[in-house]
Amino acid sequence: MNAFQISWKNLKANRLTLVLNLLLIAFGTGMLAMLLLGMNQVGERLRDNARGVDLVVGAKGSPLQLILSSIYLIDFPTGNISEEDAHSLSAHPMVKKAVPLALGDNYAGFRIVGTDTGYVSLYGLELEAGHFWVKPFEIVIGAEVARAQGLKAGDRIYGSHGLTSDEDLHDDHPYVITGVLKKKGNIADNLVLTSLESVWEMHGTDGAREITSMLLQYRSRMAMVALPAMINRSTAMQAASPAKESARLFALIGVGVDAVRWFAVALMLLAGVSVFVSLYNSLRERVYDLAVMRVMGASREAIFAMIMLEGTLLTTLGSLAGILLGHVALHAIGHWQGSPQARMDGLYFLPEEAWLLAAGLLIGLVAALLPAIQAYRTDISETMSKI
Repeated sequence: MNAFQISWKNLKANRLTLVLNLLLIAFGTGMLAMLLLGMNQVGERLRDNARGVDLVVGAKGSPLQLILSSIYLIDFPTGNISEEDAHSLSAHPMVKKAVPLALGDNYAGFRIVGTDTGYVSLYGLELEAGHFWVKPFEIVIGAEVARAQGLKAGDRIYGSHGLTSDEDLHDDHPYVITGVLKKKGNIADNLVLTSLESVWEMHGTDGAREITSMLLQYRSRMAMVALPAMINRSTAMQAASPAKESARLFALIGVGVDAVRWFAVALMLLAGVSVFVSLYNSLRERVYDLAVMRVMGASREAIFAMIMLEGTLLTTLGSLAGILLGHVALHAIGHWQGSPQARMDGLYFLPEEAWLLAAGLLIGLVAALLPAIQAYRTDISETMSKI
């Protein structure tokens, strides 16, 4: 029987203690894994979805709400602005590009976005099948929309009024799917794109037309300072910077994330203490067994290595279970949460997760060190004389 088998049998000798230690380590590691995966995905999506957008212009209100509703599509819009004001701003010499957005409807929880071809070029969207919209009530759907709803080019769907509800159905105007987008890994995967005219006609807009917001690109660096100030001071609209508001968003959620992170770290340290106590108590119970092993030829170094192996084996198994638990929990949360735009993916692995395994291994080494030193220093003759 080798050292690994002996160490594993010793751990299984007290199954209740083994399970408790594994659970403590697994829960601590699992929480850290969820935070690592979740924050990494949130950060990537914030960067990817805001890439190429210098400024968002919409109705007066919360700047953060304007960013969340127009770029990330996970909040309600602040209101509408007139098409005339939007057109006037898009012609401003400091504006390089202006992409209009008209929101208000959804299909099965996926946002229906009225826009123009500027949105396609802004995010570099490509078609997997079909063609882009040409006439009103023609739509192009994202890859995730097609996958989740089993849709293809040529199918017809009905939108619902509101951003999430499917109760107020627009059953008098079906949309015809003319194309399906290639998967891009950004917000477009979860969108239904159509023309502005489709949204206006769907809601029976007469006379003055309105849009929800505009995504702008600056023409020069000077516009970065002058344009937002001009819009906020001299117009009925407001301008919000995606970079600034994303930083505010991270600051808002950072306090809660840090609290959970420190709780998980404390849980792992508590697990380390529990492993130390269980190994120390186990050593006291097995002192005569270890002495017999020494008499039968086991060296001090072999006994030392066996105790160290028990600690590292326990924490490594707990860390592996915790990482798996973190992925499963995040995937379950992502599957059951309501908003497709904010859905987390548990089938997402990071090289940084190796540090969690390394942390578990280190905790095992530290927890087992004192019991292993004590086992190394045990006097055989003194122990055997007490039998």
